[in-house]
Amino acid sequence: MYTQALNSPEEGTLVEDAAGASRFQARIDAEERIEPNDWMPSAYRKTLIRQISQHAHSEIVGMLPEGNWITRAPSLRRKAALLAKVQDECGHGLYLYAAAETLGASREELVDAMLAGKAKYSSIFNYPTLTWADIGVIGWLVDGAAIMNQIPLCRCSYGPYARAMIRVCKEESFHQRQGYEIMLTLCRGTAEQKAMAQDALNRWWWPVLMMFGPPDQASQHSDASTKWKIKRFSNDELRQKFIDATVPQAQYLGLTIPDPAMKQDEQGHWVHGPIDWSEFKQVLAGNGPCNRDRLAARRKAHADGAWVREAAAAYAEKRARRQMAQAAE
Repeated sequence: MYTQALNSPEEGTLVEDAAGASRFQARIDAEERIEPNDWMPSAYRKTLIRQISQHAHSEIVGMLPEGNWITRAPSLRRKAALLAKVQDECGHGLYLYAAAETLGASREELVDAMLAGKAKYSSIFNYPTLTWADIGVIGWLVDGAAIMNQIPLCRCSYGPYARAMIRVCKEESFHQRQGYEIMLTLCRGTAEQKAMAQDALNRWWWPVLMMFGPPDQASQHSDASTKWKIKRFSNDELRQKFIDATVPQAQYLGLTIPDPAMKQDEQGHWVHGPIDWSEFKQVLAGNGPCNRDRLAARRKAHADGAWVREAAAAYAEKRARRQMAQAAE
């Protein structure tokens, strides 16, 4: 049975693919960028489509928790800033869907997979924004964690993804500063405002740490992504970098990290207590506080926008016919 497989017509293709994979890895090791028309292993393409599409879905779904507060922002300045931020997130999603399309993926198929619940997005967006302080925490912690994860992606081996991330990171850095400024204002305000800020930190701290993904020993895709230099640091390394950067910021605000077991080691790193990974798994399985609400909102928006897509397709078809007619004259 096995020798029949060796004698199959695909034998030459397998040898060619092995040689191509060797040349491909040599380019990766030499820090060369891979572009859309370059040869790449199917597993590399599949890994990128999965990661980039999930990243794009996260940007789009991530508009919902903050968009919920646009009409309730405490001032016109805050309202305008939050509206601009939500628009930025939408733009990030478009950049990333475009990057995924360069790999041969259809944007419609990617969106349909997300709406059907088959594709994942970041677990963090399945938590509710209960107070205005949550908007500050999202900017400070959620966008801060995103920056920690995304800056290395600017050196990703796949060119379109890396280039998209350069602009995304610049805008996310502004979002993070905006969130921290909200927290600073609350912490310098009344005792009630500071308590609201502390409550938001208490609720978001652990879900933010889960954003970096499961511990290294439980991560399914890290080895291949690291080998191909899609990923430059492990989940635990990025989580530790984030904690070390964030604890002093919380101390400056006068807030307490909700981790009684946290301590500083001899190297100066802040060591966190145990993370409840069962919660993470439940959220990924669709059982988080807002999973159903988020998908329902996206499905409704997609259905409500059907006429726009149909009108755009009709216009494009009409324009193509006109151009063909002009070319035939």
